[in-house]
Amino acid sequence: MGSSPSNTANTTEEKVVSNGVNHTAPIATKGLAVDSASSPFKVFDFERRVPKPDDVFIRIHYCGICHSDIHQVKNEWHTSKYPMVPGHEITGVVEQVGSNVRKFRIGDHVGVGCMVDSCLHCNSCKKNFEQHCPDIAFTYSSTELDKVTPTYGGYSNFITVKEHFVCKVPKNLPLDAAAPLLCAGITTYSPLRQHNVGKNTRMGVIGLGGLGHMAVKFGVAMGAHVTVISTSESKRDDATKLGAKAFLVSKDAEQLKGAENSFDFIIDTVSAQHDVAAMINLLAFQGVYCMVGAPPKPAEIPSFVLLFKRPIITGSLIGGMKETQEMLDFCGKHEITCEIEKIEATPEQINVAYDRTLKSDVKYRFVIDILNAFK
Repeated sequence: MGSSPSNTANTTEEKVVSNGVNHTAPIATKGLAVDSASSPFKVFDFERRVPKPDDVFIRIHYCGICHSDIHQVKNEWHTSKYPMVPGHEITGVVEQVGSNVRKFRIGDHVGVGCMVDSCLHCNSCKKNFEQHCPDIAFTYSSTELDKVTPTYGGYSNFITVKEHFVCKVPKNLPLDAAAPLLCAGITTYSPLRQHNVGKNTRMGVIGLGGLGHMAVKFGVAMGAHVTVISTSESKRDDATKLGAKAFLVSKDAEQLKGAENSFDFIIDTVSAQHDVAAMINLLAFQGVYCMVGAPPKPAEIPSFVLLFKRPIITGSLIGGMKETQEMLDFCGKHEITCEIEKIEATPEQINVAYDRTLKSDVKYRFVIDILNAFK
């Protein structure tokens, strides 16, 4: 099994002083990439663009491994673009800023999440929902807004990003344990805020993995009564340590029967196939069921479940940039980070991490040490 949870920062990180640079030509960059859905990871040489006036150039220190990285690498969503450098849970240090940049300066601790550009003028963008922009540029397996230039993610040592899509990481949060906040963090924080989770909320969290453990931390910090719902009894102790007040084994029919009609809000973080209808039965009348996991096959929900319970079935996709910064500030205030296991940035280590992630054999997020890679 994976090692015990750790929020300890890499001591090397604290000694690094990031000096300013002045790149005037495309920046030689190294990453870890795949060429197809069946090919292994390899070291990949490419270039990052010279920072434009509104760009921030970042030396990447850490990048989390998200379950969606695995979906994308294997082309399970049928949208993958190769060669692919995955990674959208990025933290690092600013090394260069464009002439129009006002929010960041050299040496700042920053993060980059799932998107690196959008049109900024559609209705979604105007409402701070850039993640729903029709012209969004995702951090990897996508293109820039020109629809031609490929985007490459955080399994690499540098990245150039428009200022609007960069967030400040509070200095009291170690960059390694903060990296997964840029996806796992905002993915779970946003729906809790959307649905006003607070001290009177009876909240269920399905799955205690990378997303689920963050949902527990946020729910507890917001004052909710949190119950973890897991297939594995072995997760009970960790759920309690994270602050959950109760624990249900989803394979135990008697436990589920006893918990019917008991939750105001359930967040479903599971990316594997599972019985969604059985979980909806746990909701109170007109309760909210929010899906943030992305199983490869559609969920089956019988109409009678909807007719008799009148639940609100919804989903949530990461969060906009304003809300992502709000989430990071909330984490700084409450000293919330991810429970992580760090690995070296090698093809072999990433392959092992992917295999263990699929087996739920990590507590609770792998984070790649990019800072010490590609020497």
